[in-house]
Amino acid sequence: MLWSLLKILFFVVLIAAATLGAAYLIESDAGLRIAFAGWEITLGPLQGIIVALVLLVLVWLILKLAGLLVAVVRFLTGDETAISRHFSRNRERRGFKALADGMLALAAGDGREAIAKAHRAERLLHRPELSNLLIAQAAEVTGDTKSALATYKKLLQDDRTRFVGVRGIMKQKLAEGDMATAMKLAENAFALKPGHEETQDILLRLQAEAADWAGARKTLNAKLKHGALPRNVHKRRDAVLALSEARDALEQDRTGTAHDLAIEANRLSPDLIPAAVMAARFHVSHDRPRQAARVLKKAWQANPHPDLAAAFAEITPDEAPQARIKRFGALTALVPDHPETRMLLAELHIAAEDFPAARKALGDLSETEPTARSLTLMAAIERGMGADDSVVRGWLTKALTAPRGRQWICDHCGAVHASWVPVCTQCSSFDTLSWKPAPAGDLSLPHSAEMLPLIVGALEKKPQGDSAEETDEANPTTDESRPEETDEAQDAPADTVPEDDSGRSAEEIENEVDHGAGDMAEVRFEDARIVDPTRKPGRD
Repeated sequence: MLWSLLKILFFVVLIAAATLGAAYLIESDAGLRIAFAGWEITLGPLQGIIVALVLLVLVWLILKLAGLLVAVVRFLTGDETAISRHFSRNRERRGFKALADGMLALAAGDGREAIAKAHRAERLLHRPELSNLLIAQAAEVTGDTKSALATYKKLLQDDRTRFVGVRGIMKQKLAEGDMATAMKLAENAFALKPGHEETQDILLRLQAEAADWAGARKTLNAKLKHGALPRNVHKRRDAVLALSEARDALEQDRTGTAHDLAIEANRLSPDLIPAAVMAARFHVSHDRPRQAARVLKKAWQANPHPDLAAAFAEITPDEAPQARIKRFGALTALVPDHPETRMLLAELHIAAEDFPAARKALGDLSETEPTARSLTLMAAIERGMGADDSVVRGWLTKALTAPRGRQWICDHCGAVHASWVPVCTQCSSFDTLSWKPAPAGDLSLPHSAEMLPLIVGALEKKPQGDSAEETDEANPTTDESRPEETDEAQDAPADTVPEDDSGRSAEEIENEVDHGAGDMAEVRFEDARIVDPTRKPGRD
């Protein structure tokens, strides 16, 4: 900046000095007298300036002729390109200037100017590897994808620009949605430059979307080799790819390959829940219950999950509820205060029909961290302990609008998945699913969710018929003073129950609540499955 300012100041001072000198010569009466070899020439001030300029031009011509003479001498002495270099030097200078101007125009976003400068540079320089690259990028800026694609194809003809051409066409195909062609181009670009990080990421994503797990593992290893990926991240993602490959092998009845890959995935990432479940089930199928329990306990300690409890139950499927509670003690003792542990214990005690113990195990979870599952468990516990139907329905109603609890959620886009997958189905991100609390969903009911249990209870206790209404208005009494009438009203057939303001009977509202919460109370293992949260102890 300072040097540029000094040059500008010097130029201004030089122009000012020349202007003052010229004005001084014009105003003066003296002239310029030149005497040489008996010749004498007298010139005025303006004539002297003109002669000086002519002399400068003559000096410039003499220097150019001297340069040409030197080039001719070099040509005569054996330098065959001396004369051509002499004439092309100026052309190269103008060509590189046009190329530089085109790059500046491209950086400024002026694609048309950049294309014009690139064509001028090509005429002067005959360097297609430079001008074509500038033309292709400028065509992309202007939105002329057809010209850009044609220019990138020209770059494929030169070994020095082949990678740039393949990469440019690959991006064009990605923008068009042609993933199959883009994947082949990404493989070619990866073969040309295995250490190019952007190409590695694109190829890895495309291979994961196409379920090419073996190819994706090779690409991942290349990222580790070239230092583009930390070792701990590599182990985690390699475990995800190995698990995905194991799932495909299991679907293709290649049980041996699936077994080896599942064990490897669990070894690489012991806290990867699906890998731990698959590895444990393979251990159980090969009569290795201790190894299965060890794998599940290690994963449970890192992140408790219902699938881990289900796999732990499969180790000994035919056991009594009390024996199961005792065996699960080794699992629940690892993280006793975790909500998943407390709900698991509650489910185990419900299966054993020990409802006070289930209530104690659940504790205040329904208040501190209310979820659909914990509230449904409270409904089952209240039913088992003989609570009134309105109390049970109250818990189920709360479960309808409560948060869903922990779910598989994409860290990138927030999409909720019913089960773990290696690639997000919403944004196609790889290995971004985490087991964490999901936001509460919206639910629209005919009445306020908080008032629904009160409405249902009021409708059940309301006597039938106009005479009963008149009797209530005339002689208001409590339910305790009329136990017989209350029992009759509660035992009335479903078709005689009055309707609410929305035109639906109390039984329909109750069924809506029960059906809405029916899938919330299922436990992941056989002996502890809750089919109906409102079933009485001993019922099938």
